[in-house]
Amino acid sequence: MQRSVLSQSWRQRLQPRSLPPEDSRALRLGVQILVCVGILATDSATGSWHSLWAIPLSLMGAAWSWRQRHRRNIAAKCGIAIGMILVLVVFLNRLAGQAGDSRILLTELLIQVQILHAFDLPRRKDLGYSAVIGIILVGVAATVSETMVFGGWLLLFLACALPVLILDYRSRLGLKLLKRRSVSLPPAQIGRMLVAVVTVGLVIFALLPRLPGYQLRTLPVSAAIDIPGKFDAQQIVNPGYGQGDSATWDGTGQDGEDLEGEIIFDDQFYYGFSQRINQNLRGVLKPEIVMRVRSQAPGFWRVLAFDEYTGQGWQMSRNDKSETLNRPAWSYRFVVPQLGQRGRTKEVIQTYSIVSRFPNLIPALSQAREIYFPTREIARDPEGGFRSPVQLQDGLTYSVISDVPYRDRKQLRKASRQYPQFIRQHYLQIPDGIASQIKEQTEALLEKANRPPISAYEKALYLAQSLKQTYSLQPDLPVLEAEEDLVSAFLFKYQGGYPDHFSTALTMMLRSIGIPARLVMGFAPGEFNAFTGLYEVKNVDAFAMAEVYIPQFGWFTFDPIPGHDLVPPSVDDDYTFSVLKTLWNWVAGWLPSPMMNGLTAIFAMIGAGLAQALGFFTGGWQGWMAGLLVLSGIAVLGWLAPQGWQWWRYRRRLATLPPMEKLYQRMLHVLANRGVPKRPHETPFEYTHRLHQKGEGAIADLVTEISQIYVSWRYGHQPYDLSDVHLRFQALREKLRSQ
Repeated sequence: MQRSVLSQSWRQRLQPRSLPPEDSRALRLGVQILVCVGILATDSATGSWHSLWAIPLSLMGAAWSWRQRHRRNIAAKCGIAIGMILVLVVFLNRLAGQAGDSRILLTELLIQVQILHAFDLPRRKDLGYSAVIGIILVGVAATVSETMVFGGWLLLFLACALPVLILDYRSRLGLKLLKRRSVSLPPAQIGRMLVAVVTVGLVIFALLPRLPGYQLRTLPVSAAIDIPGKFDAQQIVNPGYGQGDSATWDGTGQDGEDLEGEIIFDDQFYYGFSQRINQNLRGVLKPEIVMRVRSQAPGFWRVLAFDEYTGQGWQMSRNDKSETLNRPAWSYRFVVPQLGQRGRTKEVIQTYSIVSRFPNLIPALSQAREIYFPTREIARDPEGGFRSPVQLQDGLTYSVISDVPYRDRKQLRKASRQYPQFIRQHYLQIPDGIASQIKEQTEALLEKANRPPISAYEKALYLAQSLKQTYSLQPDLPVLEAEEDLVSAFLFKYQGGYPDHFSTALTMMLRSIGIPARLVMGFAPGEFNAFTGLYEVKNVDAFAMAEVYIPQFGWFTFDPIPGHDLVPPSVDDDYTFSVLKTLWNWVAGWLPSPMMNGLTAIFAMIGAGLAQALGFFTGGWQGWMAGLLVLSGIAVLGWLAPQGWQWWRYRRRLATLPPMEKLYQRMLHVLANRGVPKRPHETPFEYTHRLHQKGEGAIADLVTEISQIYVSWRYGHQPYDLSDVHLRFQALREKLRSQ
């Protein structure tokens, strides 16, 4: 008797005390689809497709748990627990051996946990856990993805999530069967709900401020790269030069051996990334994406600089003094020695993802403080450029933290003209044969100013602007003679040249009047993708600028190329609402100028108000919560109010019109909803003519007939048969429905 009581007590303890098993096969299948979409999204974002094996295993586990849902499955639960411990041990072991970004490892751990969890899904709340895992996987894919492909996976996930939520709600209400008179899953209703959610999400996405991120210092970086042999810090390898990966600009290999054949311009690789460059090369690059950059602020992605002018190009005179930087074995973090400067700076964090083969040079914003790179060593040259032991290949990712200086013109105007000895020694070099001519031309340009600039910074600004206005781009510039000087030919013979020739001319003009300058090569910010949050940088974005030294403040760039901004994007600009600005610039391109100017003024006032509100909403966690609630409410009202207002005005306007006018306006409304609206400046017959040109056929004929009756009534005061016009209008609507 006592044994039976004890066994009964143990059986009661082993019985589940929570919710009963979930019997809805549709709900179980929907949850598994969410998980599968999450796995596919992460694999698509990383480009690895290493987790596809998890999809059939997860489905098998779901099918097994469906069959076993009414059993206790004690042995299976023990096996699952052991499996959980094993995958955790494997994860910790892999994490200890990887010093950089651990997002992918965490994702793989989550997928492995989901496979084990799929074999134990008896209750509804366990299905909720799996759905949350799917959401997390999609979120990870969002942080890793660099293309618009993720948008497709997100829409698919949302389309699957809506019916899953409805099925979950039905299950909670106890609705076991899909009855006609009960809650159902009509595709049209789900479609409208999907469109509404996407619209509200896009509005919130556009309005949310783009605040600095990456507060944690475990920044994205590729897996470690082991380099055999000794790292040569002086070597620059540009695959676009010479006959092979080891060739340099002048046709010599790594060890200096001669390579046969003439150097040919490569239309994929920018010529300016080497320790010596020849600006007498001619050619046009074929546009190709080089890298994608996630940055808190745009800027000039600096690659390298030159200090010695050779007559038709540039070279690094102190390349042999490049220094090697090392990182600890447990971290990818390289600490870059800094020079003391008194100017105000702003920390900007960048993550670079290489898309195509690139030289062994490491782009970064100016004044890089920390670099997270997967090799054990990197090098820094005397001009502030960084080099890798290997070429940067497709898929490589690294991060940089820079202290970018502000361009405070008031302080820069007051800067001293006392340059250190090493600055005067290396950045005032100019060939004797052209020094006097260049100086004379430079002073002549400065004398044209209404108020001649005094400080070095103002002179650089004025000369850069003068070159833009005085000289022109020469795309068909002939090749210079062997002894011909590039700057002299630019200023006095051709009155212009290639884009990079402008920067060379500005650099030498500044040197001629005693202002230290050098030529710097890099990339423009590129095209910002508002949806991915990345700057897409192409090889055609590479160009040269003049970099001027301001005592105690450091180096500042100036761009004399026509069509470019005088200075590159600066941290002085506010990028809090950069996504909204990008969308507005795109929309403004389609608007007439008066309307655009008016809206710009209105948005400027709104922006000032938003800036004040942002100060309140970011004052603490209460402000953050209030801000999110306000933005959500504005998004919902912004979606509902315009639709209701337009519908109300439309119905009110129709009620005041004569019968023929009302019918004609209804026809225009129907056609506008179909995607062929009548433009405001078009007459009725111009509109029907455009419909015929678009190949609308029978629809255009019916519109023409109704328009002829309307014009005869409106302008000729001719009588009409309203019932006949109604029949034609109904025929038009039926034609539109059939299509």
